[in-house]
Amino acid sequence: MSTMTISAQDITKLRQMTGAGMMDCRKALTETNGDFEAAIDWLRKQGQKIAAKRSDREAKEGVVIAKTTAGNKTGIVVCVSCETDFVSKNADFVAFAQTIADAAITNNIKSLDELLTTKASNSTVAELVNDKLASIGEKIGVTKFERIDAEYVASYIHGAYRIGVLVGLNKEAALAGKDVAMQIAALNPVAVDAVSVPARVIAREKEIIMELMKQDPKMAGKPDEMLAKIAEGKMGAFFKEQTLTAQAFVKDGSKTVGDYLKESGDVKVTEFKRVALG
Repeated sequence: MSTMTISAQDITKLRQMTGAGMMDCRKALTETNGDFEAAIDWLRKQGQKIAAKRSDREAKEGVVIAKTTAGNKTGIVVCVSCETDFVSKNADFVAFAQTIADAAITNNIKSLDELLTTKASNSTVAELVNDKLASIGEKIGVTKFERIDAEYVASYIHGAYRIGVLVGLNKEAALAGKDVAMQIAALNPVAVDAVSVPARVIAREKEIIMELMKQDPKMAGKPDEMLAKIAEGKMGAFFKEQTLTAQAFVKDGSKTVGDYLKESGDVKVTEFKRVALG
């Protein structure tokens, strides 16, 4: 076991991330040498039902803007972060974020680094950020940039600029694009479908399922090969809950998102991006 000192601030942060108890969070961080991702996995392996936050939830306050080009062939999401909701809810700060998003669209920006050096209102975005920081007295920054290029890109902003979603489709389908973007905002899937779930995510889920089964008295003495087969079966539930096309459609729970897309003219989601404030 590590002898690393775990600060009260770190324990509080993990508790806010997961909803787990203070003592459990201390134990998890101690066992994992202060590694937050590993600590989340440690808690899950103890059977805790936690609200593990993924990497699209880094900025605490700020504004998320999602927009597309006029022809809906390209979409961008930009997160401009700040320290307090007093600033993020200010109309001038929202307009400032819109200016940065407009610069990204106008200049066909492809990365966050490129965005920071591009011109907006006769200054670079980085210079505008520094000027804004000086005028409001809070630490601010452009902390997220995502882009999608597709035959048709739908954009959606949810909850007073707290979540921005882009959805790339194989054909023009404005209504389906909006509906699917709202689905992604609400249920936060990890991938479009089971095939597109990253291998590391699948391995991580299987490891947690295996660990939980080993702790189950009913599974005592069963060989690892049998447990691995059961784990494969349990992964079906994960794919159903966590992949977009397998999820129940929020507007009509009698069908999946995949069913809805097929009914909408065999529309296919090529990719999506979701950026959210914590």
